[in-house]
Parts: sequence; structure tokens; C-alpha cells
Amino acid sequence: MNVRRLLAVAVLTLAAITPAAAQHTPRAASVSAPVQSQDITPAPTAPTSDVDVAPIPGASGPEVSGISIVSLFLRADLIVKAVFLLLLAASLWSWVIIINKWLALATLRRRADKFEKTFWSGLSLDELYSQFAQRTDNPMTSVFNAALREWRRAFEGGNPRETMLPGVKDRIDKAMSVTILRETDGIERRLGFLATVGATAPFVGLFGTVWGIMNSFSAIAARHDTTLAVVAPGIAEALFATAMGLLAAIPAVIFYNKFVNDIGRYSARLEGFADEFSAILSRQLDDKAAR
Repeated sequence: MNVRRLLAVAVLTLAAITPAAAQHTPRAASVSAPVQSQDITPAPTAPTSDVDVAPIPGASGPEVSGISIVSLFLRADLIVKAVFLLLLAASLWSWVIIINKWLALATLRRRADKFEKTFWSGLSLDELYSQFAQRTDNPMTSVFNAALREWRRAFEGGNPRETMLPGVKDRIDKAMSVTILRETDGIERRLGFLATVGATAPFVGLFGTVWGIMNSFSAIAARHDTTLAVVAPGIAEALFATAMGLLAAIPAVIFYNKFVNDIGRYSARLEGFADEFSAILSRQLDDKAAR
């Protein structure tokens, strides 16, 4: 009986201990399915060649055409066109005068050199007068002819008396002085136009500039747009008017000053010849009066 009781107690004890031990026994980690490896491909690199970018329709700004002189003139206002034409005509006529005066002064200097060479060659006054009496294309020969004509008038009734010599000399000097003034005025003809263009052309161009800028501001106010495509044409017209004014004025001023200096030197040359010729005639008058 005792043995049975001991076995029963042992069985009960084992039965009580077994569930608790089962609760505290660690479980083995469950083996999951093997992880599959993934192929890692490198990221695509940026293209090294040129990429053509197609323009998006309607996304581009307004096209600005090239600015030329003809396009500026055609787009200009009526008043600005009139300014362009006026300055262009003034510039062309100025160049006509410039070329004409340049050639004329060169010819006068060449003829003066030739005349002085003949004058101082030792010929008599009568021989010189017969050679240059009909020559009116040279101011220096005109001065010579005027003086010698007055000289011959003094001897039409014979040798003048000594009391008449001062009057003869004075008439000869006045004849040469008047001839020099007349010839100088002929050489200076049309130089006043160059002076006028040089003084007024920049202001005429400035008037066109102001008018063009006014038109530009009017376009801005009408379109409520200050982009370059709206402002640029009017500003270009305005600045081109100023450029036309300077284009006409600068050559006119430069060549006007040059021609004035050249004519002044030529006039001084005529006056120097007149003084020398007057001294020669005065000496001959004294010699003839002393006989």
C-alpha cells in the first residue's frame, strides 16, 4: 500500500512539474525561407551627347527682326521720315560742294604757281599783258590785268606829270584790291551752306529724336507693355535721326574750316602779289616821271 501511495505521489508530482517546465523551455527559432538575392543594376548615367530640345509651340517670345536703315525708314513716322530726307539731301549737297571746292582750290593753286613762274621769268609787262589779257580763269591773272589796264590808262595821253603820280598809284592799288575782293567772294561761294548745315543739322536730328521717343512712349501707353520689342523700334528711329544729323554736320564743319583756311592763305597770296606788283609799277612810274 505504501508503495502504491509513493508511486501515486510521484506520478502526481511529475504531472505537476511537466507543464511548468514545458512553459519555461525556450523554443527554437523557426527557420524561415531562404532570402533570395536581388540583382542591383547601376543607375543610368546622364547622356553625354547633345540633346535636341524641341521648342514648345506658343512658348517662345515675340520674334525681333533685324534693324536696318531701310526698315527704320519704312517704320518711321511721317515727320521722322521728313527729317531723314532733309538731312540726307543736306548731306549729299554738302559732299557735292566739298568735292567741288577741293578740286577748284587745287586748280587755283596750280594755275597761280604757273602764272608766278611766267611772271618772274623776265618778260616785259607788255608781253605778259598780251599773253594773259584774255585769261579770266585765274584770280592772279585778273589782278595783274586790272592793274595793268589802269596803268595803260594813265599813259594814254603821254607820260603823266609828277603831280599825277600819287593818284595813278592809288587807282592801281584800288583796282587790284577790288579785284581781289571780287575773286575771293567767288571762291567763297556756297561755303555758307556748309556752315549752315554744320550748325543746324544736329538740332534737326535732335528734333527727330525727340519725336521718335514721344512715339515710343505713346506705343507703351497704348499697349501697356514695356518689353524691348515694343520700345526698341521707336528708340532706334530716334537715335538714327540723331546719327543722320551728325553724319551731315561733322563733314560740313570739318571741310568748312579747311576751306576757310585755304581761301585765307590764297587771299594772302593774292595780296602779296598785288603788293609786289604795285611796287614794280610805282618804280616804273617814278622812272618815267623823272625823264
